[in-house]
Amino acid sequence: MQLSGWSRYNGSMNIRSLKHFLALADDLHFGRASTACNISISALSRNIRQLEEDLGVVLFNRDNRTVVLTTEGQKFQQYAREAISEWNLIRNDLVSSDDQLHGQVSMYCSVTASYSILFDLLNRFRQTNPGIEIKLHTGDPEHAISRIIAGEEDITIAAHPPTLPRGLAFKPITVSPLLFIAPTEQSDPDVPLTTPSSPEEWATVPMILSEGGIARNRIDTWFRKMDVNPRIYAQVAGNEAIVSMVSLGLGIGVVPKIVLDNSPLVDRIKTLDVKPELEPYDVGLFTLKKSLKNPLVNAFWSLVGGGVI
Repeated sequence: MQLSGWSRYNGSMNIRSLKHFLALADDLHFGRASTACNISISALSRNIRQLEEDLGVVLFNRDNRTVVLTTEGQKFQQYAREAISEWNLIRNDLVSSDDQLHGQVSMYCSVTASYSILFDLLNRFRQTNPGIEIKLHTGDPEHAISRIIAGEEDITIAAHPPTLPRGLAFKPITVSPLLFIAPTEQSDPDVPLTTPSSPEEWATVPMILSEGGIARNRIDTWFRKMDVNPRIYAQVAGNEAIVSMVSLGLGIGVVPKIVLDNSPLVDRIKTLDVKPELEPYDVGLFTLKKSLKNPLVNAFWSLVGGGVI
């Protein structure tokens, strides 16, 4: 195994040490990382100090309030991910006689996707691959592709971007329209309960939009084609937050239908009939093409029918 310049490596650094390092590097919080590793905070702190002594560098700058990766820590983070991936591969080669895959697959998706899409996939995956542990992170789906490219996750669920980055594989799962949504009850006279009929009316409507990403790009393009400078009331991260703010009557929002279908606030929201319609989301799995050679990743990837794009 190549150590990418970490010449001070010695035998006391092992896969467990690397996993503890990555847990802290991902969370930057000793409490959460120790819980994820199922060890005490003091034990995690000792392990990190020992790792730093073995390497001869400081991996984290920490005080009583913050934990931050150093430049050396960021470099070592990439090595640790690659080393654990290689470990999983060789481990499976060595124990393949029992026809069971063993190891860990890291996944990332939105909260909505975790119970609307991932729930069924995980149920089927657990039945056929009980030896594979799933490490799930949830958050804004707009970060999904960057997390894959950075090597932070093995698989993500998100919408297909206009251009797929080189080296990335995509497998579609479902198509979800992008909807304009409004509150069912009016609490602000500036927030209409029906679809605005002209560009002039659209220009006065308070809009609640994503901070960035695919949905924001499509709605910005939609307004430009109407020659409208939208009145933006709020820019938020996460589609669930858009639904919540619209339900309070604060403005009109734009979210994927899959989010609205799974929202507990759906009874307080109405869908507007807006023309022309926005291009829908093509939702599916993402991974690096090279990761498909990993039997753990491929085992999950094969749950979804269809070809790789």
